[in-house]
Amino acid sequence: METALDTRSPATTRDRVRQVTVLVGAIVAIGGAAIGSGAFGGQPIADAADGALSATATPLAPDTPAFSIWSLIYLGLGVFAVVQALPRQGADPRLRAVSWWVLASMLLNALWIAVVQAGSVGGSVVVILALLAVLAVVFVKLVRLAHTGVATSLVTDTTTGLYLGWVSVATLANIAAFLTVADVGELGLGATAWSVIVLAAGAALSVAYAVFGRGRPSVIVPVGLAMAWGLGWIGLGRTNGPLVDETVATAAFVAAAIALLAPLVTTFSARRR
Repeated sequence: METALDTRSPATTRDRVRQVTVLVGAIVAIGGAAIGSGAFGGQPIADAADGALSATATPLAPDTPAFSIWSLIYLGLGVFAVVQALPRQGADPRLRAVSWWVLASMLLNALWIAVVQAGSVGGSVVVILALLAVLAVVFVKLVRLAHTGVATSLVTDTTTGLYLGWVSVATLANIAAFLTVADVGELGLGATAWSVIVLAAGAALSVAYAVFGRGRPSVIVPVGLAMAWGLGWIGLGRTNGPLVDETVATAAFVAAAIALLAPLVTTFSARRR
């Protein structure tokens, strides 16, 4: 079992500036995202852009309850922002490495909501791909850097893992929504076949995360849980309602099972070695 390492140099003025900026930025970003998503009476995301991102817009759209995971992610991001701002955390090497990136992800998420509310589904794809790339950078850093404290690492790893896992699934759904809005047809194979291919790619991505982070279960298990959650709700969405597709539902459930089991298998294998 890995022991936490905490070899810190003294906190600098730059560290204090980072802590305050990330805390204030997180408040602004989370607040803006909540307002923009319709949490306080505005237009819900599902109704924005003519419903292009609603739960029944495409075969790859997760059912409505799936989006409740945002409450947990926002809570984790808020706790992270407070924890990283504590005076004793100023010189924490892991927080030094990821805090600016986490703030960037929060700002990109708020930007994504603004772009969708403006009706640009194509623009939302660009933003969510940038968000996914930023979270991937955080993921790599957290996997490679040793833990520096149990509580801090738990907050950072769990929150980032859930965030990355959900955004990975959301990116697939967002791209599918854009292709539908762009009226590119069914690209020769049909909506069902393409949905199954994309779900297989999602399952492969979950395995890639698990393999790369096999020595860091505190990160990859939350990634797998969030991806399984999103993929599972795609499956449930295709078993009822106006857009039923049993083939896509089965593929989504299989992908969800892979996403859930992959980090457990790789973690167990790594510990055996």
